[in-house]
Amino acid sequence: MNVIRGVIGWQAAGPQPSGAETIQKLCDRVASSTLLEDRRDAVRALKSLSKKYRMEVGTQAMDHLINVLQTDRSDSEILGYALDTLYNIICNDEEEEQDENAQKQADDLGAQFTETFIQDPEHVTLLLTLLEEFDFHVRWPAVKLLTALLKNQGVQVQGIILVSPMGVSRLMDLLADSREVIRNDGLLLLQQLTKSNAAIQKIVAFENAFERLLDIITEEGSSDGGIVVEDCLLLLLNLLKNNSSNQNFFKEGSYIQRMKPWFEVGDDNSGWSAQKVTNLHLMLQLVRVMVSPVNSPGATASCQKSMYQCGLLQQLCTILMATGVPADILTETINTVSEVIRGSQVNQDYFASVNAPSNPPRPAIVVLLMSMVNERQPFVLRCAVLYCFQCFLYKNQKGQSEIVATLLPSTIDANSISAGQLLCGGLFSADSLSNWCAAVALAHALQDNLTQKEQLLRVQLATSLGKPPVSLLQQCTNILSQGSKVQTRVGLLMLLCTWINNCPIAVTHFLHNQENVPFLTAQISENLGEDERLVQGLCALLLGICIYYNDNSLENYTKEKLKQLIEKRIGKENFVEKLGFITKHELYSRAAQKPQPVFPSPEQMLFDHEFTKLVKELEGMITKAVHKSSEDEKKEEEVKKTLEQHDNIVTQYKELIREQDSQIQQLKEQVSSMSSQNEQMQTTLTQQLAQIQQHKDQYNILKLKLGKENQSNSQGDGSQFNGLQTEELTQLREEVEELRKQHSLLQTQLSEKDTLINTLRSETMQAVEGSAEGSDNTELLKELEALRSQVQSQSAEINQMKAERQELLRRAEAGSSDAVSGSDGSLDAAKMAELDSRLAAQTAETQRLKEEAKSSSETRADLEQQLASATSTVAILQTEKSKLQTEVQESKKEQDDLLMLLADQDQKIHSLKQRLKDLGETVDDEDDLDARDQTDDDEEEDDEDED
Repeated sequence: MNVIRGVIGWQAAGPQPSGAETIQKLCDRVASSTLLEDRRDAVRALKSLSKKYRMEVGTQAMDHLINVLQTDRSDSEILGYALDTLYNIICNDEEEEQDENAQKQADDLGAQFTETFIQDPEHVTLLLTLLEEFDFHVRWPAVKLLTALLKNQGVQVQGIILVSPMGVSRLMDLLADSREVIRNDGLLLLQQLTKSNAAIQKIVAFENAFERLLDIITEEGSSDGGIVVEDCLLLLLNLLKNNSSNQNFFKEGSYIQRMKPWFEVGDDNSGWSAQKVTNLHLMLQLVRVMVSPVNSPGATASCQKSMYQCGLLQQLCTILMATGVPADILTETINTVSEVIRGSQVNQDYFASVNAPSNPPRPAIVVLLMSMVNERQPFVLRCAVLYCFQCFLYKNQKGQSEIVATLLPSTIDANSISAGQLLCGGLFSADSLSNWCAAVALAHALQDNLTQKEQLLRVQLATSLGKPPVSLLQQCTNILSQGSKVQTRVGLLMLLCTWINNCPIAVTHFLHNQENVPFLTAQISENLGEDERLVQGLCALLLGICIYYNDNSLENYTKEKLKQLIEKRIGKENFVEKLGFITKHELYSRAAQKPQPVFPSPEQMLFDHEFTKLVKELEGMITKAVHKSSEDEKKEEEVKKTLEQHDNIVTQYKELIREQDSQIQQLKEQVSSMSSQNEQMQTTLTQQLAQIQQHKDQYNILKLKLGKENQSNSQGDGSQFNGLQTEELTQLREEVEELRKQHSLLQTQLSEKDTLINTLRSETMQAVEGSAEGSDNTELLKELEALRSQVQSQSAEINQMKAERQELLRRAEAGSSDAVSGSDGSLDAAKMAELDSRLAAQTAETQRLKEEAKSSSETRADLEQQLASATSTVAILQTEKSKLQTEVQESKKEQDDLLMLLADQDQKIHSLKQRLKDLGETVDDEDDLDARDQTDDDEEEDDEDED
């Protein structure tokens, strides 16, 4: 008790113990006391000392506190004290420590105690188990302690939780806690847990995290919510950023549609709280994560499509054109819209149709460009507008043509401001940043579009009164030669390089001005300062493009003469060195990282992302072109001619092969038809064989019956049946003769087919000899050989059948002679009568079926006729119905117009009555007027009823 009294401030006689001694005694009490109350009091005392004596409590009491967590699970109060004490010694968030050195020492101390605590992974597992306790005094400090551990040693604790059974699931249960304090701290815990760990992010996402977080955001008021909404959005960003699996799960779960209500901003945008601005900023970042250019193109396109279909893009454009929106939210909205429409033709077309709510209405693109070329607008806003314009034109040839068309003489409207006029105004303004932005924007209108590069050559500018207009290309070079700011010249050089790249006509126009090439060579050859070296490199790039894409149409500036000029005035090595300085520039590397133009200051805004790709592509090509001699070029031209000739020869062979392929295809079709005919013939032969076999069986049966009856019947009876036997044999003989004729006919047909096959075979052999594709012809030849062998085998079978028929005929004749010579032959008359009766019955059945089929066809014709008449009746009724509906709509419209006229009349009467009153005239009472109005209304209603 003396120890406790000393801790709580009671004065005792003698020297007071130090803090370390007091903590040691308390630790001994925790370890040795058998009563739960004593241990609880000691732990509570340690908790009260843990903030002031953090080092001592951490080094001496940590093991005892962990032991309490393991052994005293039944008492929630002591568990809460132990967890609070551990949190105090591990957590680094102390308000008292303001000094940087003290804060650094505190951070080191927290990291040290955290490492000691997690040396045994079972300690973290123990905390996860304690999270299942529903008691507030246990669950809440456990959540805070785990959050502190993750802040200090995030990677190690994440690994332990990841392998712990049901570890992530227990943490996800915190979001369902009804106590807001635990739920909110659970959000902070999950934020720390999901940082930079894709495996945990996937597990959290599949634990239904998206559904829970979106529900919490909705419950808290979406963008108007408090800090909880911000925590939920930060957790969503952790789950989705750079995690394609979670992004796909978010899209497939239709969660993009649930983001639309976040951006429903009202008309009154005057009072935006700081929390609302933060929330909406994070929501916009969440949209950008789903459509970021660093994602796979397929996933980005799918999300862009979903955002357009659910109306999210339309909602963002509404914010874009709204008034009173804070500047940072407007800037982030522009960046978000940029990435939602980037590379998506449908979204780009919709954005082109958006108009600002002005009088008269102006396209959103024009309004944004007005902000971009206005030097009074914030720098970040101007960068965002430039990015939006670039994304609108990215892989959008339709949009590029629309922008260039606003500069052409035939489409210029003097009464309205167009995008082209704004770009030209910015290109030649006094503000260097406007010059650069306009030049880059116009370059994107020409990116990978040869047609628009040629169209832009038609643009003429009126410089001043009394002077002839000059072309846009000439005006750019004029400003370039006047020695303006570095930023302006860099922008113009990037525009010129993009313009004449891969466009020989533009190169010819550029070289046609006699001053351009001397200006470029003079710029490259001078020894200037560091800032000017970048301009020299771009001039070298422009001159190199003039060499590479030169069609030698100008005699003074052919490829060879330009290279000689470089060698005399500049030197090839010096030229290549100046050209290579572009890629070595620091700002070049920064611009090449991502499409969005992000610069810390306007002065560092020098390079465009798409232009860096162009430089990377052209640098090696120009270097090779400059070092090539005239002989090498001649050799290359000869090689090109040879290749062209070779291509012509190959084209001729390809055409020949196509013709032979068509011929082979026709032959294959003929062979296929012959094969089908052969199969039909084979089927016919099979049927004939079956009939022959049936006749043979009947003949054998009759022969046996004749033998038996000859032995049993008398001679008189035999003479009676002898006539029947002779008739039967005659019938058999006629059938055999008919079969013989059919066989001869089939044999003739087979001979004709055999001749045709031989002819086709010879033609195919000729085609094979002239064809380049030997493998296909060989296969066709094999098919013909197989067909030939099949026909030969069939011919052999037919010959065998012929021999069998002859043998059958011979036996029949022999049987007939025996029957005629003998007087004892007889036949079963009853059997023959039975056969005749069966034949008659089958004939009658066949006739009956024919009659039924005829009656069915007649019934079907009647039904079809009835159906046609019913269809025509339905069409007539549909027409009458549409007419009636039209008349009803017109009647309703007339009634509405009449009501409007009555309302206007009533208003006029009321105003006239008021004027009469003002003039002092007597006016009828209100009741009389109402009665009259009522009477008029009743009459009008009666008229309407009659109508």
